[in-house]
Amino acid sequence: MSMGVAPSVTFSIDGQLVSARQGETLLQALREHGVHVPTLCEFSGLSSVGACRLCLVDVDGRPRPAAACVTAVEEGLEVHTTSERIERYRKMTLELVLAERNHICSVCVMNGNCELQDLAADAGIDHVRFDYPWPSNVRLDASHPLFVLDENRCVLCTRCVRICDELEGVHTWDLSGRGVETRVITDMATPWGDSVSCTSCGKCVQVCPTGALSHKGVTVSEMTKEKHKLEFLSEARRERIWDITRVLPEDER
Repeated sequence: MSMGVAPSVTFSIDGQLVSARQGETLLQALREHGVHVPTLCEFSGLSSVGACRLCLVDVDGRPRPAAACVTAVEEGLEVHTTSERIERYRKMTLELVLAERNHICSVCVMNGNCELQDLAADAGIDHVRFDYPWPSNVRLDASHPLFVLDENRCVLCTRCVRICDELEGVHTWDLSGRGVETRVITDMATPWGDSVSCTSCGKCVQVCPTGALSHKGVTVSEMTKEKHKLEFLSEARRERIWDITRVLPEDER
């Protein structure tokens, strides 16, 4: 039996009236209407967690900016994606992310292909105003035969956790600790190479926005990732589309 079409709601984006399906998030609606807002934790087809706080937008009548990825569209909302305050918040958030761990681009395998690096460049960040804590308890886990985890580069976006759980279905990855002590772990904090649940599919490596997860053997600036293939798989799971020939070029099927 047909579920029918979700009713639409009308609201405004930066003064322009638009419509969206009820149940969509503001971020989905913004993207459908060609409006770009930065994000590190969001990935098409995966659940939204609002971890990075970069997709903040102003909503009239609300005292604080809202994370667009976890805010539902509503009738009559007036949304503003750019303002002096919003740009200041986004820039400060990026600086805090850069300061939290070791994000020295010149020695990173993802230099030139990193989402965090691109966002920082777009925001005009050429220095960081905050102190670097240089945490000593982050680790480099090279125990896996194919992949490497470098916690120095991790931004705790949880993409690896969600794609492993929601797409691969094994939940090898998770978070441990609280606050500044939060870390990504595999199988209850066992070394990645000793994981009994990991299928070595590499989805976590491909979805990672930085150099935190990479292939073994790559050196500075050599790591590239094929996120468009994962976007197809995650969207296919959500929309129940299994014909890969519909979206991938012939040489990539």
